[in-house]
Amino acid sequence: MQNSIAAGRRLAARVVIVQLGVTLVLGLGFLLMGWRAGLAAVLGGGAVTLGTALMALRSLRQRVVPAGMALMQLVGGVALKWTVFVAIFYLALVPLALPPLPLLASAVVTIFAFVVAASRTT
Repeated sequence: MQNSIAAGRRLAARVVIVQLGVTLVLGLGFLLMGWRAGLAAVLGGGAVTLGTALMALRSLRQRVVPAGMALMQLVGGVALKWTVFVAIFYLALVPLALPPLPLLASAVVTIFAFVVAASRTT
């Protein structure tokens, strides 16, 4: 069965692992510009990756639920993802005053990695 909860969990795990790898590579790349740029890149990608992981945990629970409840779990997971994303961006930009370019670039590339990893069929 392709739409099983287990298949969704495997897909979510694959996406989070790919996002984590992309975040680490970008962090190392931006580290060449300085430790603050490297930290900003790790926080940008980490915000997306953590949000994705929390969304998956919220949306892919153990039991089978009716469609309406599954949709509400998904909407709640997406809201949690973006709340975490905005909170980490706020902390990185305001109190820590990290450079915005590595933060945004890492977030955008990590979001793109989500699309690529989720679209692969294996």
